[in-house]
Order: sequence, then C-alpha cells, then structure tokens
Amino acid sequence: MTTTPLTGKVALVAGATRGAGRQIAIQLGAAGATVYATGRSSRAGRSEMDRPETIEETAELVTAAGGTGIGVRVDHLVPEQVRDLVARIDAEQGRLDVLVNDIWGSDPLITWEKPVWEQPLEAGFRTLRLAVDTHIITSHYALPLLIRRPAGLVVEIGDGTKEYNDANYRLSVFYDLAKVSVNRLAFTQAHELEPHGCTAVALTPGWLRSEAMLEHFGVTEATWRDGAAKDPHFVMSETPAFVGRAVAAVAADPERARWNGRSVDSGGLAQVYGFTDLDGTRPHWARYYDEVVAAGKPADDTGYR
Repeated sequence: MTTTPLTGKVALVAGATRGAGRQIAIQLGAAGATVYATGRSSRAGRSEMDRPETIEETAELVTAAGGTGIGVRVDHLVPEQVRDLVARIDAEQGRLDVLVNDIWGSDPLITWEKPVWEQPLEAGFRTLRLAVDTHIITSHYALPLLIRRPAGLVVEIGDGTKEYNDANYRLSVFYDLAKVSVNRLAFTQAHELEPHGCTAVALTPGWLRSEAMLEHFGVTEATWRDGAAKDPHFVMSETPAFVGRAVAAVAADPERARWNGRSVDSGGLAQVYGFTDLDGTRPHWARYYDEVVAAGKPADDTGYR
C-alpha cells in the first residue's frame, strides 16, 4: 500500500463547495487525507449563491484524487448544524487533524467602491456574518476535537495578507473588515492553540481562477489567458489547486509550527515547499503586485512564475 503524506489524517474543509475550498479539499485528499467537505450548495438545493457546484461533487473529486471524501450539507451560521457535524466526525473518526475555515458565500452581497454611508446595511452585515461569524462558530465546535492531539492545524483562508490588507483599502468597508478579521482570527487562535501543540495560520491565494472568476472573464481553464484582453494582469492568475497544494504542504510539514500566527500567501509558500500550480509554474502574485501592478508597469509575468 502506498503511503501519502496525510494518510490517516482527518480534515474538515468548511466552505468546500467551489473555488479555493473545493481544491483545498481535493489536494488534501490527494495527499491521503479523509476530508469532510461542507457547504450549503447541494444536489438537494442551492444556496443564495445560486451556483451549480455542489458539495457532493467536491466529495467525489476528493475520493477520485486518492483520499476519502465525505460531503456534508452544513450552514455554518447555524451552531446546531456545526455541533452535529463535529460530533459526527468524532463518532466516525475519533480525531480531527486539520480545520480549514474557507467559508465566504458573500459575492452577491458586496457593493464596491461606495463609502460606508452609501452601503446597504443589511447586505453588509450579512457579509460579516457569513465571512466572520461562520469561522468563529466552526472553530468553537471543532477545536476541542482538534486539540486532543498535538500537531493539529487550523488554516484561515482570506484575501490578502495582513501586510497587504493593513496598507490597502479593500474597496468596501464590509469586505475590508471581513478580510482583516479572518487574518486576525488566525493570529488569536494561534495564541490559544500553542499550549496544545497546535498551529493556526492565515493563508491567501493570489488572483484566483475560481469558477466564478472564469465566468466573469468569459473564459475556461483551457482558455484562461484570453482573459488578459479584459485585464492584462490576469496573466498572473492561478488555479485554486495552487492554494490547495499550499494547505497540503503545511499540513504535511512536521515543522508547521513555524507558521503559527503568521499571514502567508500561496506564492510565498511555493518558494518554501517547492509545489507548483497545475501548469508546473509557481506564480508569485504578491511580488508581482508590488513590483508590477503597484508600480504601474505593463503586465508581464516573466520572472514571476
């Protein structure tokens, strides 16, 4: 029997229906993990995102990648559903080694580039509930199971490193607060987990070629470079598998505690661990943004992959 780095490990990827969460679940499965993949979109019905991807599909893709995928329809804003999910994981596995908080689901709610006094409050507060409260609820119930064993890992998935978000306006007060809060959650959980020998880290992808982003640019994964006609800097985008491989690399690292409390990006971790995107490159969006986008230079990914 072939042993992969995460054989025998159990992961919960909360918010795994599509995008980064789906590929994080898949890449953890490819490394041998048993993955509970949760989300609201199911073959039984769609969430308010109203997209076709389902949590059952994600679970099947995890299994096809070599892991054991278990899809569970969960609304992470409902404490009782999260409590029952963790109780199920405990009953079926008796352990939890990796928790990934990737819950978001707020794309339709964001109003961009409007001051706070022009923001719709109901949608804004719903955004914060979906992006922040869900993470806290999930950690509240899942961490007592995770800390039973040392070396557990919590990954908070956001948009932008702490360094970037501290220095940049994120085009909406509610989006800004959501993404800053996710990074801070990793920092606070790191302090609370350290006495138990566990680690928490905030992780951001670069420009993510999610299903929705590909649709926005009118391209497919096979034709994604055509999206540069709409925005030339799309040449530096990356697949969701890249951040998925970042999570799998940290989870398999016996020295993962070096990341405790830190805010990191997929491109930076690729330089440390040596994993690549699906095309064999290592896109480093953060460095590209600083040296090309922010500097007002023409789009050119040469030397950044």
